[in-house]
Amino acid sequence: MRRVSSRSVVYIRKAAPTVWPFVKDTFMDHAPAERLQALLARIRAAEQQYGRTPGAVRLLAVSKTQPASAITALAAAGQHCFGENYLNEALDKCAALAHLDLEWHFIGPIQANKTRGIAEHFAWAHSVDRLKIAERLSAQRPASLPPLNICLQVNIDREPTKHGLDASEVATVARAVATLPRLRLRGLMAIPAPASGFAAQRAPLSRLRELWQQLNHAGLALDTLSMGMSDDLEAAIAEGSTLVRIGTALFGPRP
Repeated sequence: MRRVSSRSVVYIRKAAPTVWPFVKDTFMDHAPAERLQALLARIRAAEQQYGRTPGAVRLLAVSKTQPASAITALAAAGQHCFGENYLNEALDKCAALAHLDLEWHFIGPIQANKTRGIAEHFAWAHSVDRLKIAERLSAQRPASLPPLNICLQVNIDREPTKHGLDASEVATVARAVATLPRLRLRGLMAIPAPASGFAAQRAPLSRLRELWQQLNHAGLALDTLSMGMSDDLEAAIAEGSTLVRIGTALFGPRP
């Protein structure tokens, strides 16, 4: 496995980013291709502003509760990776859109009784927060498929209502997950508490990035920081995100 050094990411402390005019009432006035291109331009602008390598940040389109037709339209515009939160809904979409050869990421809470469906139908699981869940995914991943890509979810703000490992638990769980067959540990994921102001948005993301760097220095060779959504995309890119999970800025408010 190729080692990815956290030193290759440049973090530059700059002023708050350009404000992008995404207004909720106008989402549906723009074709999917236009919304996608506007969002990609926003990502590339943030990469440039914060000293990131062009193309370093991937876009995951969060399509939960969106109809298959909306996913098809974005796929036609060039989007390949889609994230889902609800397994039964996601499996219906996977079946209906199998001809498009999309890359499916599971990003919702993972219950033990849902692991088989995730192991059999997804390329990534971003929300692993217990070793037991990782062990079930490993045991249930079909041998005919590539290893399932795994991110450990970290409850970076220690919110009692959110899933995720405490930061103090991550190293132990990460080392154990890295040894499991049929899985490939790729990195960390977090959903910080909402924050007002660019500096406040960056603070928890910085802590996640530092934790990720510590794991890399310990030899785990992680390459993915799954952090950043529509409201804190620029802060996440400034702090080293390699994958942003965007729903609202692509699809508009969820139905």
